[in-house]
Amino acid sequence: MCGIAGLLDQRLAGNERELSRTALAMADRIAYRGPDASGAWVDVAAGLALSHRRLSIIDLTTAGAQPMISADGRWVVSYNGEVYNAADIRHNLASAGIRWRGHSDTEVVLESVAHRGLAVTLSELNGMYALALWDRRERVLHLARDRLGIKPLFLSVLDGRVSFGSELKALRAAQTKPARIDPRAVACFLRLGYIPAPYSIFSGFEKVLPGGLISIGADGCVSRSRYWKLEDAVSAGRGAPAVLSDAEAIAQLSELLADAVKRQMISDVALGAFLSGGVDSSTVTALMVATGGEKVRSFTVGFRDFSFDESAQASAVARHLGTTHTELIMTAADALAVVPKLSFIYDEPFADSSQIPTYLVSRLTRNHVSVALSGDGGDELFAGYNRHLLGARYGSHIDRIPRAARRIIAGLLETVPHGLIDKAARILPRGSVPARPSELIAKLASILPLNSDELYNRLVSQIVTPALHLSSPEYMSEFGQPSSSLDLLDRMRFSDTVTYLPDDILQKVDRASMAVSLEARPPFLDHRVVEFAWRLPRHFLIRDGETKWILRRVLDRLVPPHLTERPKMGFSIPLAEWLRGPLRDWADDLLSQSQYGGGLLNPVPAQVLWKEHLARKSNNAYQLWTLLMFESWRRQWT
Repeated sequence: MCGIAGLLDQRLAGNERELSRTALAMADRIAYRGPDASGAWVDVAAGLALSHRRLSIIDLTTAGAQPMISADGRWVVSYNGEVYNAADIRHNLASAGIRWRGHSDTEVVLESVAHRGLAVTLSELNGMYALALWDRRERVLHLARDRLGIKPLFLSVLDGRVSFGSELKALRAAQTKPARIDPRAVACFLRLGYIPAPYSIFSGFEKVLPGGLISIGADGCVSRSRYWKLEDAVSAGRGAPAVLSDAEAIAQLSELLADAVKRQMISDVALGAFLSGGVDSSTVTALMVATGGEKVRSFTVGFRDFSFDESAQASAVARHLGTTHTELIMTAADALAVVPKLSFIYDEPFADSSQIPTYLVSRLTRNHVSVALSGDGGDELFAGYNRHLLGARYGSHIDRIPRAARRIIAGLLETVPHGLIDKAARILPRGSVPARPSELIAKLASILPLNSDELYNRLVSQIVTPALHLSSPEYMSEFGQPSSSLDLLDRMRFSDTVTYLPDDILQKVDRASMAVSLEARPPFLDHRVVEFAWRLPRHFLIRDGETKWILRRVLDRLVPPHLTERPKMGFSIPLAEWLRGPLRDWADDLLSQSQYGGGLLNPVPAQVLWKEHLARKSNNAYQLWTLLMFESWRRQWT
């Protein structure tokens, strides 16, 4: 795992010193992504420079150093990620007579391109990666990102200069002019809490799409394509669904996941697992243990606020599996210490509040190992969110109930005080109700008046109040729109996988883990697992009101159900109370009308939300966190 960066600028052709200086400066901005080594390579005649920061995971010798040149001298790569089928590809290249310099997957990717071409290589890679590949003969720069968007890759084509890198801060080191905020991106951020690809917070900067390939000639000509699209996997899966018994389906998924986990445990350094005690992370950890290798290390964070704490369940799963388990009980003081770092770590506005515990568990894990496997992707693939259950149960019925009747019911729900709902819930047995019932009821009241086509966007929205934004009408990416032929559940799963997963979940984990030089690997996002999940008929996903039905049956083989069966909690924090308590002064400062918004956000409705929240008239924690994260970012980066 590493950080990559580089530039292509014909105006610098012949200026080796400036090319090298700029490329190294770009890489130094993201040095934490690769603290073990750095390097740069320059094609002086083309005005091209590649740079690299190395976190040594596979082949710790200098034979794995980057940028790396192919044996024939034609190709040069700066590569971030891991390819889990590198041994298979290496075997397939046996007849090519290659004299291997080491055993890094970087060299395998490079020599595969040299001998079989880029298209064939990309079609065969199983892994997470972002790569920059320079063709010295054709004078073309190729940028490619893995199928699911696990690893980030940013690109800018401005004022005759192409720059790229793992994070925006690397690109900004190569810019000669101040970057301008894109108001469309701000609108997306307010709605979603993140900025969906291909957009970024700055005009002229973009995220390479998952499964994307961008080729740029020395003359600046840019071509874009996709070598893999989820749409194709969905079409193939729904066009020819699997015909399997329960036992056959469970056995096939078990075998596929076991292989994915085993492949992702390949490492020349110590590795472990994030373990929350939920279905997804427990499945990954249990499969790691089942490989029968060295004793697995597992890590979790918990909270002093009992309603948010999953550490007891994680510890119980760890004891059953026999892992060496480490946990951190998190306090408000821990959160306060992290909050000032968030804008730097996340590089552009980002408002998933679980970024705090994700960073803390990453830091805890890095004290012991260099690689951690995670359960990310299980919810998106196997229908694990509450909204999926809603879509499965009511998707075909919502539009049949008159909207006026739904509005009346919603109005009645809105009159019930949030505090009363939560107090009543505490009387009931723990585990019999969701962790935050008032939030779910408020969400239900907000969506009841909507028709099915409007439902998903509202369910995933942080803020829906246009008055908060001064500069642009609401704007949503044209990417991530599912086929109208899919039912509501599949439309939700599709949109989650092409937007929420890569642009929120995976970016959250990438930034938090790489900030402490930890590599995080998600076995569920092996593309073979993704394609298998879309071949499964609905009854394998949701059955008798149970989400992730088939994944739970896989886990039942490894962990007793009572250890993991509980309402879905997510990786959340007691944000509402922290904003009223230890984070109040910080929030007060950011929301002060004298400085707030920079002309992009309206301070008046923001103050209304804040005052209502402090007075406990409503719980506006997530809307406020979105506004606070934007303002915190704006003050640091503009």
